Amino acid sequence: MDEHTRDYDVGPPTSGDPAGWRADRGASNGWEHGTLRRAVVHGVALFNAGEYHESHDCFEDEWYNYGRGSTESKFLHGMVQVAAGAYKHFDFENDDGMRSLFRTALQYLQGVPDDYYGVDLHEVRNTLADALDDPSVLREWQIPLDGERPVADDRDFAYAESLEH
Repeated sequence: MDEHTRDYDVGPPTSGDPAGWRADRGASNGWEHGTLRRAVVHGVALFNAGEYHESHDCFEDEWYNYGRGSTESKFLHGMVQVAAGAYKHFDFENDDGMRSLFRTALQYLQGVPDDYYGVDLHEVRNTLADALDDPSVLREWQIPLDGERPVADDRDFAYAESLEH
């Protein structure tokens, strides 16, 4: 773990034993990269609240901490594309742009563990693939995190706003 990716305030998963976390790892409450988990928690909650641009920002800001080709980089780049694709679909009604972004997201997310940092990537990949043919599957879809589908609260918005500085 790099010192700059530690976060001593991020909590453990609310359920399960996801890739990236180990109960016996002390730093960052068991997360290999605590800042990555923090970005995931806020990014997923914002996505689930329909705040796709803010979700994108959460994933993108953290993505810059990792080198090309790392699992962390592939995961975060994929999630950036997921949020951007949803933004294209819902805010601009641009399904061709959504499809392009989702195709690249699927490429980046290929080979990343299905439960990476608590995100149910199996469901994410299946939903993206289904949306290529039928974008209506995105209606009311929310990303699962630790077996739940959290929605943004004031803390999530404050985190996204802090990234703008």
